[in-house]
Amino acid sequence: MDKYSFLNAAHTAYFADLYDQYLKNPDSVEPSWRAFFQGYDFGSENYGLDGEIVEGVSTQIPEQVQKEFQVLKLIDGYRSRGHLFTKTNPVRARRKYAPTLEIENFGLSKNDLQSTFSAGEVLGLGSTTLQVIIDHLEKVYCESIGVEYMYIRKPEEIKWIQQKLNVNDNHPQFSPDQKKTILRKLNEAVSFENFLHTKYVGQKRFSLEGGEALIPALDALIEHASGYDVKEFVMGMAHRGRLSTLTNIFGKSAKDIFSEFDGKDYEQEVFDGDVKYHLGWTSDRVSDAGKKINLNIAPNPSHLETVGAVVEGIVRAKQDDKYSDNPSQVLPIIVHGDAAIAGQGLVYELIQMAQLDGYKTNGTIHIVVNNQIGFTTNYLDARSSTYCTDVGKVTLSPVLHVNADDVEAVVHATLFALHFRMKFKRDVFIDMLGYRKYGHNEGDEPKFTQPLLYKAIAKHNNPRDIYAQRLMNEGVIDKNFVTKIEKEYKDKLEEKLEDSRKIKKTEITPFMQNEWVDFKTAEEDKMMLPVDTRYPKERLENITKSISNLPKDKKFIRKIQRLIESRQTMFDENRLDWAMAEHLAYGSILLEGNDVRISGQDVERGTFSHRHAVVKVEDSEEEIILHNTLSDTQGKFFIYNSLLSEYGVVGFDYGYAMASPKTLTIWEAQFGDFSNGAQIMLDQYISAAEDKWKLQNGLVMLLPHGYEGQGAEHSSARMERYLQLCAKDNMFVADCTTPANMFHLLRRQMIADYRKPLIVFTPKSLLRHPKVVSTVDEFANGSFKMLIDDANAKADKVKTLVFMTGKFYYDLLEAQEKLGREDVALVRIEQLFPLPAEDIRAVLAKYKNAEDIVWAQEEPRNMGAYSHMLMHLDEAKQFRVASRRPYGAPAAGSSVRSKKRHQEVIDYVFDITKNNQR
Repeated sequence: MDKYSFLNAAHTAYFADLYDQYLKNPDSVEPSWRAFFQGYDFGSENYGLDGEIVEGVSTQIPEQVQKEFQVLKLIDGYRSRGHLFTKTNPVRARRKYAPTLEIENFGLSKNDLQSTFSAGEVLGLGSTTLQVIIDHLEKVYCESIGVEYMYIRKPEEIKWIQQKLNVNDNHPQFSPDQKKTILRKLNEAVSFENFLHTKYVGQKRFSLEGGEALIPALDALIEHASGYDVKEFVMGMAHRGRLSTLTNIFGKSAKDIFSEFDGKDYEQEVFDGDVKYHLGWTSDRVSDAGKKINLNIAPNPSHLETVGAVVEGIVRAKQDDKYSDNPSQVLPIIVHGDAAIAGQGLVYELIQMAQLDGYKTNGTIHIVVNNQIGFTTNYLDARSSTYCTDVGKVTLSPVLHVNADDVEAVVHATLFALHFRMKFKRDVFIDMLGYRKYGHNEGDEPKFTQPLLYKAIAKHNNPRDIYAQRLMNEGVIDKNFVTKIEKEYKDKLEEKLEDSRKIKKTEITPFMQNEWVDFKTAEEDKMMLPVDTRYPKERLENITKSISNLPKDKKFIRKIQRLIESRQTMFDENRLDWAMAEHLAYGSILLEGNDVRISGQDVERGTFSHRHAVVKVEDSEEEIILHNTLSDTQGKFFIYNSLLSEYGVVGFDYGYAMASPKTLTIWEAQFGDFSNGAQIMLDQYISAAEDKWKLQNGLVMLLPHGYEGQGAEHSSARMERYLQLCAKDNMFVADCTTPANMFHLLRRQMIADYRKPLIVFTPKSLLRHPKVVSTVDEFANGSFKMLIDDANAKADKVKTLVFMTGKFYYDLLEAQEKLGREDVALVRIEQLFPLPAEDIRAVLAKYKNAEDIVWAQEEPRNMGAYSHMLMHLDEAKQFRVASRRPYGAPAAGSSVRSKKRHQEVIDYVFDITKNNQR
């Protein structure tokens, strides 16, 4: 048993230090402690408490010493549970928690209040009375700020937090000028909302009223972060308070916001736009100290919390590209709603990403604008946890709960969060407890569902007036100060309103335009133009040499060594497989000065063990990445196995691609249909962002797809869902059948002077299929083929012309060869969107003798590409369809049944007399 084991763990260090002090100089400790140490044998393993006899010596703890321990436990109680008893709710009483922090619950009484205790040294107070200790603890832990941190497992973090909290009793000490600055920003927040409320009556604006302290808090955060040499901020938030944040923090002209309120059309016909409180913004700001800061607020959909994943990806891309020596110079801020942070599972995914090598961003400051309500749902119905921020405890992040009516406390808590993030490079949470003045939107009536709460809110002064009165009481301002600054601000808004009325159309400024200055927009006609993706044979040979030779001085599993060496053999034998298509595409892109980032579940090796981009040393598990050994001037190759997340990781990688158009950013699904876990990202960003927000994005999604009898969840990547999202010029969708086509497809993605999301249905069984190989010349001198004609077919002999896509081609080819059917031509459509309709028509004209035109797919009739063909190619309405019959599930669970159905479709392709209804 440890000699201090009778102590609470939180006190052990203090007690040990005190005993060491006693050993060095007995007279330097309090008499009660001295008597205790003298009568207590710490050198023996046989010792006890409360009257036990150890080696004939009484060890009865003196009463005063017992009370020292009780005071220590009281201190521990405040540190652990003080946040439950704070004055943080501005509009209603807090819930009751038991046991309370009454001193009687710690074995103390009012008679002890004037007694002096050495335990005060724990708080930096020295030996002092219990009353002073309690007063200090009340100020630190139970007033406008409540702090949760005692669950943190790193002593240095706990010590740092406690030292910070003890400074000025955890109360801010702002100068009169600083207080006036806070009041000015608070006035901007209040006056802006009031102006909109009177000028645009009944229009949705999702006002910040009740949480206006966010504006001075963000302002202070940005100003003080510049002192840490933070260069860029990336912020994500939903719609509440967004318009005020755009104007009063990010510098978006109120004129533009008023123009959006007026509902004017956009200057671009091909651009559909979005509601004003979803739009992003990028600007530069010069801090009070003269430092230039880049500010970004990412566009967001109504799907709350989605933008958080995008923000983290943007931040990581900026860190990798410009700040690899000091990633903390880019600071992510995510503003949450209380119902959303508690209710949306994406938040948990993001928090689990916070310290992972592939996704960490050196700490995020999370600010919750806590309205105590979600649309009409009371907080008691919105979560089971005590606080909406309890998810932050997953990563042992400190949480500060603060009263939104006490603006100085909000700013103080925000600066605490900044200091913690910059010191420890970890997430920190601020729960700003306020209220929502109106309903969910300004046309809603909240009294229907929360009558008592909204009676209290109706009588409640706004935070600016509360703070102004406080400053008047302190003598910092006179009663005319607020009237003056309110008039000045509103006069400016009136000017901007007049200017906006002169503008006929709304112009949307693209987000992060500096990163995209070298890129053009592209409509469908441009997307169909060929791109020169050739790459010299000798350079391909050099890449192959680099990725085929592991370090000689390290030991590798023999099987992996043979696999790596086989890359050179494939090149020498002129038979390059799918993995080589990827490796050579990545290598060539890196040597052209671009970066490559790949993430997803098991991507380092590849789900089907084809990639092996990361090789482990057998006896140390050191990671070897051969793609980073190509040259001294190459781009950077990043590849990371992700956590078991789709929604969060796709959002992150989308954000990464958004901020880094010169990086080939790839997310690969473990199996294609697993991407349905990221459906919100697909619907709100990948398919629609360019249309809504003028945002290009080159994210590549690799989705393994193909029917090999592996059941419903391992067959289909649900291509019909992606194809249904296709419109005009919003993305590329491909289903390649040759390594060379995959090589050129990936290269096209980087060489084109525009960016579109690229969805690729990738193979599983074809990764090692003997016929799925390409020549070196096809890599070096070829190009991406949107359609591949049947090279063996003689047009005048063809009676049956079959169009298909993807892996099914090889199944049909095998059947054709077995049957000896020279009257059948198999034509592969490699790009499904934009559909190469003119190429298809040229093929139809070539095989003019064909009496039977077939669309063949291995998917059920209601899935796959059939409906897409009907929509985009009029001639497809006349095609004979060979497919599985419609099903609810993509594939049968029984391999026997699956094989039977698959064969029936193949049979039907080659024999029109069969009835394809299986």
